[in-house]
Amino acid sequence: MSPQSLALIEQWPVPTAAAAVVRADGTVLGTHGPVDRPFALASVSKPLAAYAVLVAYEEGAVELDEPAGPEGSTVRHLLAHTSGLAFDEHRVTAPPGQRRLYSNAGFEQLGEHLAKATEIPFGEYLKQAVLEPLGMTSTTLDGSPARDGVSTVEDLVRFAAEVQAPRLLDPRTVAAAMTVQYPGTKGVLPGYGHQNPNDWGLGFEIRDAKSPHWTGSSSSPRTFGHFGQSGTFLWIDPDAGAACVALTDRQFGEWAVEAWPAFTDAVLAEL
Repeated sequence: MSPQSLALIEQWPVPTAAAAVVRADGTVLGTHGPVDRPFALASVSKPLAAYAVLVAYEEGAVELDEPAGPEGSTVRHLLAHTSGLAFDEHRVTAPPGQRRLYSNAGFEQLGEHLAKATEIPFGEYLKQAVLEPLGMTSTTLDGSPARDGVSTVEDLVRFAAEVQAPRLLDPRTVAAAMTVQYPGTKGVLPGYGHQNPNDWGLGFEIRDAKSPHWTGSSSSPRTFGHFGQSGTFLWIDPDAGAACVALTDRQFGEWAVEAWPAFTDAVLAEL
C-alpha cells in the first residue's frame, strides 16, 4: 500500500494530524504526520479501558455478568452502554438493558469497580495489563477511563495490531467484544443522532448498517472501533484485514463528519 490516502489528512482543517494503517500481523502499511506526538484521545480512551477490564475478566478478578454500576446493572451493561446511566452524570435514566445510552459515567463506574476488585488504581491496572505488555510507553490514562487517555499513533498502532491478533487475551474474548451485546437496542450515537439499532460490543462500537456514520461507505458491517470528541478515531475492519488510527488536535465537528468517511474509503480502496 502506498500512503497516498493517508496524505488526505493534510487537507483536514486541523492544526495537526497523524495517521497510520496496520495489518493484523503488525505490519504498518503506511503512516503520515507526527506519529510520535502525544494527542488527547477523548473517548478513544474507552477501547483501551475496555481491554483492561477484559484482561481482569480473564484473570478472574471480575465477571462480565456480576453486579456493577446502578442497581440491576452488570459489568457487561457498563461496557455495552446499556446500564441506564446518563451521558455525563451519575444518575439513572432507564432500566439496565433497555436502551443504548452512551455513558461516560458508566465507564467511570466501571473503572471504580475494577479498582475495587483488583485493589489497584484503574490507570495503574491499565498500564500493567495492557500498555506495558504492548510497549505503549507514550500512553497514559490519569483520570476518567471514559476520556482522559493520551497516546500517539505509534502506540495505538500496537493496540490495533493486538486487537486484530490477540496475545494478551483469548481470541474468543476479543470476538465477544466485537459482537453485538443486547441486539436490537436503539439509542443515540453521539454526533450522529438516533440509530435503530445502535449496535455496540464490549467497549467497541460496531458499524453494522448505521447511517450516518463516521467510517466509510465501503467499511464492512463488521467494522468496529471508536471515535473521540478530540478529533480522534480508531477503526478495525476485519473484512479488510486492517486497522486505521487518526489523531488530531481539533475538536470533533462538522469538519470530521465530512472528512472522515471519504478518508476511510480512500484507505480501504488502497488496501
